[in-house]
This record gives sequence, structure tokens and C-alpha cells, in this order.
Amino acid sequence: MRPPVEPMRATAATVLPPGWRYEPKWDGFRALAWIYEHRVLLQSRNGRTLTPYFPDVTRLLRTAFPAGVVLDGELIVWDPDRGRTSFPALQGRITAGRRLLREARDRPGHFVAFDVLRDGPSDLVDRPLVERRARLEELLASAPPQLQLCPQTTDTAEARAWMADWAGAGVEGIVAKDPTGRYTPGPTGWIKLKTRNTVEAIVGGVTGTLSAPGTLLLGRLDADGRLRYVGLTHPVPTDVAAELGRALTRYVAQQRRQPDQHPWPQPLPPTWAGQLGGTRPIPYVPVRPEVVVEVEVDVAFDTEARRWRHRAKLVRVRADLSPYDVARAAAF
Repeated sequence: MRPPVEPMRATAATVLPPGWRYEPKWDGFRALAWIYEHRVLLQSRNGRTLTPYFPDVTRLLRTAFPAGVVLDGELIVWDPDRGRTSFPALQGRITAGRRLLREARDRPGHFVAFDVLRDGPSDLVDRPLVERRARLEELLASAPPQLQLCPQTTDTAEARAWMADWAGAGVEGIVAKDPTGRYTPGPTGWIKLKTRNTVEAIVGGVTGTLSAPGTLLLGRLDADGRLRYVGLTHPVPTDVAAELGRALTRYVAQQRRQPDQHPWPQPLPPTWAGQLGGTRPIPYVPVRPEVVVEVEVDVAFDTEARRWRHRAKLVRVRADLSPYDVARAAAF
């Protein structure tokens, strides 16, 4: 087994299947940890290397586990002042530059392990979850506090209590896993219940300016790789506008130099925006479709529709995701 390997992922559901194992869904970066003789590789769920941004975590992984171990888990940063995980601090690792070591010292990262794919020469992906979990517990028995074993329960009532009681600490929901299931890359076996209804989309343009975006024009790639418009957001909260502006500035579509590069008309036709945009065309600043955001949607949202009927609420920028991690647009 060699990286990159696609992690096993969960598909959305509305009920917890009885008889399964239940774990908290953490507000962090999904990562596979590959422990070698003299180094560690942290791989994001889309195959990107996260190793340079978490020197504190990689150092502990290298010393805590023997070479040949491959773990699946979540990278998180804990904010002790707020008593919860901090996704902005986690994303700040990627943009920290020369401040990285100070960030790691002041706000150390944690790795919450919930699966083991390999143990030295033994490939474990074909073993049932209960066997992999037992070995994971042994491996983490004497690990330092920054390397945590993910809680797990077979009690649905306890799992639902986690969703209610731990939401303020950064738990986003519950992941349910078949105790007899093997580890299969891709969205094939696990299911997830989220505490709020969020989805990912790609930013194709903004109203206002790049440094102070007003609303976001969102899209998804279709089967041919073309960016299809899907909807608008509510006004961007001021506390995330600056971060979003920095991310978008790198991907401005140079319309005067490359007039045919952006796939959407300028301004956006009112028929595209429908009831979201009123009756007038919407001028906007086009950007290259590189920035992924997570948005909170109405429970009545039809996320499989060509275009969304209601505005979405921006939750955060997802620097750990690429446009190809976002669900495909519905057929046009």
C-alpha cells in the first residue's frame, strides 16, 4: 500500500442504523498518517500533502508508532479559550508561512485516530472494523495526549447525546460504521448524520470586491468538467470576509486578457438567479474556480437540483478541499 490512497468516506443519512458502531464527526482536516522509518506523511483526503503544516503532530507520530503503521483520522486544533475545536486556526497552519512554528507552539495540533489500515507488514484493510479497532486501541494505549483515540459506542442513545452535547465543542455529527465492514476507499460503507445541513460548492464569482466580497456566486463541476452555476449566498459575514478575500485574490479571472476563460456570462442573467436575484442582471467579479467553501443550507434545499431555490449561508473556506472533491452538478 503506497500513498496517495483515497480514504474511506461516509455518505449522508437521516437515521442511525442499529447494531453499528458510532463515532463523533470532528470539525477538522481528514488525514491519513503514514509512519516511515525516519519520516511521516500526512495525506489529505484528496491526496494533498499536509506534512509541512503540522510539524508538532508529525514529530509525535514518528516517535509514538513503529514504521509501517498507517492511520486514518482527523487533524484538529483545540481552542482552550472557547472550549472547542478551531477550524480557522487549523486553516491558519496552511497560510502561516514563517509564523508556522509559533502557531504550532501556541496552538498545537491533535490527531484523533479512528482507524488503522496497516500495521507493519500486515495490511488490515480487508479485516473487519472490530479487529482494526482492537489493534488501534493497542497502538494508542501509551500515546501522548496530542494523539487521541476517537470515542466509539454501540449505543444509539449515547451517540445522539454526543450530537446534542458536544456540538458546542466542535463535533459536527455522528459517523456510523458496520462492525463487520472492511476498509473500502471512497464513499462506500460508512454513513454520517450531521448536526446541520451543509454542503460544499466552488466560488465562481463575488459581488462587491475581492477584498470585501458581498455575496458569493457558487458553482459545481459537471461531468465534462465545466463549472455550472448553482446559487448565491447570503451576505458574507465580516469576520470571514478578509480570509475569503485573501483566498480569492489568488484566483482572479483576468477577464480583459482572457475574455473567454470564465464559463458564466457577465453580468449574471436574472433568469439564472431566479428568485434569489430579483429581476435585474447581477454584476460580479469573476474568479477562477479554485476556492471551495462550505455553506449551510435550508433543510428544504434540493441540493440535487440544477440551481438552488434558496440562498445559502457561508460557513467557512475549505482550503483542504479541491474543486474535484465537491459533488458534481446535476445534469443540464
